[in-house]
Amino acid sequence: MKEENNKKIRPPVVVIMGHVDHGKSTLLDYIRKTNVVGCEAGGITQCISAYEVSVKDENKNDRLITFLDTPGHEAFSKMRARGAEAADIAILIVSAEDSVKAQTIEAYNTIIESGIPCIVAINKIDRPNANIEKTKMDLIEKGIYLEGLGGDIPYVLISAKEGTGISDLLNMIILFADMQDFTGNPQKNASGIIIESQRNSKRGIEATCIIKDGTLKSGMFVATSNAIVNTRILENFLGKQIKEVSFSSPIKLVGFNKVPEVGDTFQSFNSKKEAEKYIKLSNEIKEDEKKINKDKISTQGKVIPIIIKTDVLGTIEAIEKEIEKLNNEEIAFKIIGKGVGTVNESDIKLAGVDKESIVIGFNTKIDSSARDLNESLGIEIKIFDIIYKLVDWLKEIIENRRPRQEITEVTGSLKVLKTFGSTKDKKVVGGKVINGKITSSSKIKIIRRENELGTGKISELQMNKMKTREVTEGSECGLQVETKIDIAPGDILEAFELVIK
Repeated sequence: MKEENNKKIRPPVVVIMGHVDHGKSTLLDYIRKTNVVGCEAGGITQCISAYEVSVKDENKNDRLITFLDTPGHEAFSKMRARGAEAADIAILIVSAEDSVKAQTIEAYNTIIESGIPCIVAINKIDRPNANIEKTKMDLIEKGIYLEGLGGDIPYVLISAKEGTGISDLLNMIILFADMQDFTGNPQKNASGIIIESQRNSKRGIEATCIIKDGTLKSGMFVATSNAIVNTRILENFLGKQIKEVSFSSPIKLVGFNKVPEVGDTFQSFNSKKEAEKYIKLSNEIKEDEKKINKDKISTQGKVIPIIIKTDVLGTIEAIEKEIEKLNNEEIAFKIIGKGVGTVNESDIKLAGVDKESIVIGFNTKIDSSARDLNESLGIEIKIFDIIYKLVDWLKEIIENRRPRQEITEVTGSLKVLKTFGSTKDKKVVGGKVINGKITSSSKIKIIRRENELGTGKISELQMNKMKTREVTEGSECGLQVETKIDIAPGDILEAFELVIK
């Protein structure tokens, strides 16, 4: 009962989801009056960010909303799923130009699985090629049933670039929040979710978090399943240091002893001893999970050891997912090392154990000691800032390194009509090409009543008593065959070549 009395209304946490380039970041840019897209490689958001904004409700009261900006690229579905878990309301953004895409459906399925309410924002209505009605019908055909069109999912028409309909969208978010009655207990110690983590060369290990309940104060200890931090450096999403913060707020914590796992929950404690006890219990649970999930690679073929280094932990998950899709029975990548930060000397030493190893970096660099060591080891290292370029390169690696097989390809068949002179190793025959072609240097199999008797090689080929290099289907010819097998009328000479595939 005391817990109920302490509960208060908390601001909603809203996740923006949808296909790449449908306007998620542009929408947040308009709301925040900042520019995220301009600093992103290729114009694609590639890490989760959280922002708190203040809006006026219909009664002119100030209301807070926390927005999560999730990546739109397909590779980051794990990060998008994590965003949905952290959120209370989802906005599914769809372009009125491009309509419904595969990633739109994937994002919607993630929302449904998370069980949170959804608002559809049909964006880019200002564009000349916008087709709002077609977009609505496409959504319905894909099972996203809009309000007023046979379903109960509300939708708003917007232009994230021009600002059209944005106030309607914000009002709908506030209405949803009031209907859902999101509450929290400010008297409890804060708990929430790690949204992003990274190693800052100047400040150490830091993480972006969303507080889902309770209050966090400076001087407390925050623990995840693998990391701990004293909240001496506690910042809001603007980077300003604060002393206390409560639920739904995005915060940054600086000074973790290890890089916390992205998507992990955190709990705050008044003492370090309590925090360490929490970590110990979490590790015991994780060890059990590791035993079950150990060695997922099932390939019996070639294995390429790979080391992954990125700027933020969440990107590692995205790359791991792409690698899982590329792996097959013939060849597979095995991750032997991964982490946040620059490619360093230790990475090169680990890779140097196997000359087949490769090292990839994403939005990071190779430090000088690693470069110097690699001059002698010659490990293949590649740095990327666009996810699809990284994936394309990995595909090339798989194609270039996959095990080759020698395949026999039949190029043509000849039916023997007559036999002429023969010696121990050479036979002269006449016949007709019944399919494909026969060349003057073809290797052949000698087949009698569907049984292979042996092999040979054509040393000379004639048509109309004239030497020729090739005879095609339907033509008769004479040929000299180098073989120790006796050839008889009715035999089939099957020309073949060995191809490496």
